[in-house]
Amino acid sequence: MNDTNVSTAVLDRLTEEWDALTPEAQKAARYVLENPADVGVSTVREIAEAANVKPNTFVRMARQVGFDGYEDFRAPFRDAIRRGTASFPDRARWLQDIGRSGALGGLYADMVGSAIRNIEETFAGIDAEALRAAAEMIWTSRQVFTLGVGVMNANARNFTYLASTGMKQFHAIPQPGSNAVDDLAWADGQDVLIAMTCKPYRTEVIEAVKLARDQGLTIIGISDSRASPVIMMADHPFVVAADTPQFFPSSVSTIALLETLLSFVIASASDEIVERVEKFHLRRHRLGLYAEDRE
Repeated sequence: MNDTNVSTAVLDRLTEEWDALTPEAQKAARYVLENPADVGVSTVREIAEAANVKPNTFVRMARQVGFDGYEDFRAPFRDAIRRGTASFPDRARWLQDIGRSGALGGLYADMVGSAIRNIEETFAGIDAEALRAAAEMIWTSRQVFTLGVGVMNANARNFTYLASTGMKQFHAIPQPGSNAVDDLAWADGQDVLIAMTCKPYRTEVIEAVKLARDQGLTIIGISDSRASPVIMMADHPFVVAADTPQFFPSSVSTIALLETLLSFVIASASDEIVERVEKFHLRRHRLGLYAEDRE
């Protein structure tokens, strides 16, 4: 197992042991889950101050999840940094040039840099096996409900629209004039819920996930922190990076993840999916929905 996978395994262990941790230890664990990059470069005093807990809390938390102490706990994170990913000097020079290009150059460089970094960080923390497992659950399900509110509602509807070119069982919720819990009224263990929310977490999404769990649905959670309630309750959790210089949350990595997940669903599907997609687009051509068909 490489160092990145080892540090990810430590984060997984924190999530698994969450309910067994004391409230103070949960504060420490939440800081680690939300700021894993800080672990490898911070002393126990530095990280305790950042998390607003006592240093001994971090030591106890580390021991509670199977380590001798904080130094043993942070070793995988230090190794991951030491062996870190390749640098991108050409990209860095390009961003610096943009930043010097005028009044809005700095903002442009910040936005471009954060979008690229979000995608890199998101996929660095997700492996193909996790996506395959989630995709197979989607393909073998009776219905798939994709839940998002606010900006995430557009992401849910985009995913559902793309899936509908070859599959029939996808529903974006909440539906117009309804609410998510009503839309899930008749769902059960044969169904899948894909739930998305980023900080500040939407209560209607959290409540819908709780209800879906009680009804036996398989939960695929997408959020921006391992400490997110949606991630904690998910059977298939996926953490996305959503940092941005602006006040609105970034959807770049969420959309990239959803597109990749859908590609895995199609790869897991039977040959009839290809036939359905071809039939769908042939129908569009016959109806003259594309400009080139009218020339």
